Amino acid sequence: MIAFTHRFDSTAFRNAFAPRKPRRAWLRVLFGLVGVALLVALVAVSVVVGAAMISAGLLIKLWKSRSAARVQRDPSIVDAEYRVVRDKHALPSA
Repeated sequence: MIAFTHRFDSTAFRNAFAPRKPRRAWLRVLFGLVGVALLVALVAVSVVVGAAMISAGLLIKLWKSRSAARVQRDPSIVDAEYRVVRDKHALPSA
């Protein structure tokens, strides 16, 4: 196994998976423009999706607040939490 390690050319292996630039200048420019256009399109889509998510969240919040405001509450009812006090914690009677 050790005898074969000197035959492994690491630069050829590394270059096998490296992207090649086209030789023609106009093709390089074309690929560059395609890359920039793809980047701009992805950013635009992400901005539109983000704005849609924010506006949907605001609309849902507005809708829920309007439906909660429609409920008629009786002013004579007091909504609270109560705690029962046992006799040993109560104030002594005079």
